[in-house]
Amino acid sequence: MNNFFGYKCSLCNSEFLPVSIIYTCPSCGGNLDVVWDYARTKKKYHPEDITSRAENSLWRYAPLLPVPDPGGEKTPIHAAGWTPIFQTDRLATQLGLQHLWVKDEGRNPTASFKDRASAIVVARAREIKAEIIVTASTGNAGAALAGMAAAVGHKAVIFAPKTAPPAKIAQLLVYGARVILVDGNYDAAFDLTIEASREFGWYCRNTGYNPFTAEGKKTGAYEIWEQLGLTQKEGDKPLCVFVSVGDGNIISGLHKGFKDLQKLGWLETMPRLFGVQSELSSAIANAYDAKTETITPVASTTLADSISVDLPRDGVRAVRAAVETNGAYLKVTDAEIISAIADLGVNGIFSEPAGSTALAGLKKALAEGIIDAEDPVVVINTGNGLKDVRAAMMAVPNAAIIEPSMTALRKLLDKGP
Repeated sequence: MNNFFGYKCSLCNSEFLPVSIIYTCPSCGGNLDVVWDYARTKKKYHPEDITSRAENSLWRYAPLLPVPDPGGEKTPIHAAGWTPIFQTDRLATQLGLQHLWVKDEGRNPTASFKDRASAIVVARAREIKAEIIVTASTGNAGAALAGMAAAVGHKAVIFAPKTAPPAKIAQLLVYGARVILVDGNYDAAFDLTIEASREFGWYCRNTGYNPFTAEGKKTGAYEIWEQLGLTQKEGDKPLCVFVSVGDGNIISGLHKGFKDLQKLGWLETMPRLFGVQSELSSAIANAYDAKTETITPVASTTLADSISVDLPRDGVRAVRAAVETNGAYLKVTDAEIISAIADLGVNGIFSEPAGSTALAGLKKALAEGIIDAEDPVVVINTGNGLKDVRAAMMAVPNAAIIEPSMTALRKLLDKGP
């Protein structure tokens, strides 16, 4: 069942029919929300109709999605989503929390949260018979598009800054995408992508710019709801969700997902959403602090490349995600981001800098009294640490090198850890 009704502008509230290709609002340029049939879905489905499904991917939520499943065969596009959520008791004790979970998006097929958006965009491209999909990326969105497109035999073109981590560029190339490195930053690649899509008729996946990206990312909220059994009782504290923010599309997608569940009557209490940005790339956090929806560009220099953005393309909805849920934005240093990689690592979770940013934000929220020990918390690790091995090595001491002898080993062990 395809529930796609059309689009509604997040700024001017203009509504548009579900034409084949539309990106931002033709009237004011605002980001578009995909509108679908809540009444029909609510009438036909109950929560157990979803939670009883055997499909262990985001496609278990097909009745809540505006695109059809791109095929019944089991390809890697059917491995996107349904990532594990771990109860991290040792980390909770270390931080002084009673309840802490980490949702590990690094377990997705191309190892990041971005697989969710790309799976939905690829499905949409096939539905409208778009031959080529293009995106700008610092690595993760591109890898996600390349991998999801390859899974169903679709063509993909990726524009990435030439400074993107080599491991991420390798993913793009191995998946068979056409990769074009740009001598500039992410924002330059983003603008070039839009020009190219207009010139050549390519379907543009760009984060935030394409309204279907949030439809993929909202499935993360569905999973948190299902995996934690969010049936709020009177007096319970709302769940606090911490996630890193770059363009703003993940946090706005999560917000959309939780709002969907409330409109269906399946979620009583809205979780609080906390966005975390590096101090060196904090355009959305700056707007939140100034109590405005005007997003002023910054000159981003953070080492967390996945969230390094001068001008966030989904900034307004990202600000609203925190404001409307009684959440907040926090800024952390790059040193705190690197330290948090090690904190997650010793608890069995390998994160890239963008993933550990969420934990760094949680630590700051606790230190500043924004949340307390009784608040239940989910931290989202948005990407696997193998995406950026250079950053991972910054978080840990160098390994010892010894001669291959027991004498050398004993000497080392006598020195202690």
